[in-house]
Amino acid sequence: MSNRLSNPTRLSYNRLVSESGRVASGYALAAAVVVGVTLIYHSLLHVNPTTVALTFLVGVLAISATWGLRHAVVTAFASTLLFNYYFLPPIGTFTIADPQNWVALIAFLITAVIASELSERARREARNSNERRREVERLYSFSQLLLSSDNVAELLNLIPRYVVESFNLKFAAVSLTNRADVYRSQPANDGLEIHDLQLVSARGEPKIDALGHVAFVPLRMGVKVVGSLGISGTIPSRQTLEALSGLIAISVERAGAIEKLGRAEAAREGEQLRTALLDSVTHEFRTPLTSIKASVTTLLGHSALDSGQRLELLTVINEESDRLNRLVGEAAEMAQLEAEEFELSLEVHPIQQAVDAAIEESKHALESHPVEVHLPPNLPPARMDFDRIKEVLRHLLENAAKYSPEGTPIHITGEAKNGMLTTSIADRGPGIDDFEQALVFDKFYRGRNHRFQVGGTGMGLAISKALVEAHGGRIGVTSQLGHGSVFYFTLPVA
Repeated sequence: MSNRLSNPTRLSYNRLVSESGRVASGYALAAAVVVGVTLIYHSLLHVNPTTVALTFLVGVLAISATWGLRHAVVTAFASTLLFNYYFLPPIGTFTIADPQNWVALIAFLITAVIASELSERARREARNSNERRREVERLYSFSQLLLSSDNVAELLNLIPRYVVESFNLKFAAVSLTNRADVYRSQPANDGLEIHDLQLVSARGEPKIDALGHVAFVPLRMGVKVVGSLGISGTIPSRQTLEALSGLIAISVERAGAIEKLGRAEAAREGEQLRTALLDSVTHEFRTPLTSIKASVTTLLGHSALDSGQRLELLTVINEESDRLNRLVGEAAEMAQLEAEEFELSLEVHPIQQAVDAAIEESKHALESHPVEVHLPPNLPPARMDFDRIKEVLRHLLENAAKYSPEGTPIHITGEAKNGMLTTSIADRGPGIDDFEQALVFDKFYRGRNHRFQVGGTGMGLAISKALVEAHGGRIGVTSQLGHGSVFYFTLPVA
């Protein structure tokens, strides 16, 4: 049974029998309409010939709209014969006595045929319009699917499946001129040979086998052929195939361009990073190394130094060594934060404790700036990694001290709103313009007007941003040139 059903000859015969049955049903319905109208007006209702002719004409139009032109023409001729035999005198014969009736009969026949043709044309145009609309909808859906990936290899593996799903095809295959692989909708043998795909790419002309239900079309970008597409199944129109191949070519070129742009952007950022690192080494690491070298040279070359002088030089070496250690530690911490290789030890703490600890650790940097803390006593505690938030506050306090004139105060305030605790550090520095406010939290970025006047590596604010966001908060700045800046960050309340 399975072999008989899968036999193409058997399927063609079944389809032929089905089509023949449908045609016969149409002719039977046409005959029923003509005979029905004749019986009603000849035996039941006695009306004038004009009414009969118009009724026959309506029947012809209905058959044309439902079954097509061939059925309508047969209906028109049958209606003409019955109209002549039963309704035009002498009744009961095909003879016409009055010449005017000849004109009426011929006019009826011509009108019926023309009306049938117009109805069939409208029906055909409506069918074609619906097919074009469906193809446009499929092309639109297909174009949306092509935007799902910007990776060329991934997109090429997805395109054949998208083509099959969007256009109800059996198989699809894509080949590019610059790649050896053929990307198929199914790994099984689909009849889309690589030789045909390569031949279409080389010639730049489509190859369509309507009987075999196979088509090969080149993928064009203007006059450039970038590959070929092979499909198996119900072949869409030539225009749809051209649009389909154009969409695939554009999507592949687009993904390739995005990949190239990404690599170029990565190279540019890498170059910027190397420049920033060199700048940091030049302006930050060299300063403590120079101080350490000078102090050690003095100690080694002047044995007559008293204990006070020796202690001062050793203190310089100790402080500059701590500075170097801190710079290296910040670079290592920045790398860990970017790789997300860290864990938070979250506990409930009041923000006042973290502020006091940060001020104590930053007292050397803050010795020229009075710090005014205005934290309401009823502030709710927050869930935080105490040491990490203390580090954030220390970076913000030292940043405010570096960029503010000596003697100007630094204000620390806090408030709770909508389940978030906001802590702000305000300074009296030169301010930050709108353009740089979006950049100051990028690693290694330093203000254009202060990067050589004020020391720093540009890592403090980037570290602070990563730590605050890891807590589920956000960090930002509001500033006005000449009037100082306010850095703030939020934490979820406990």
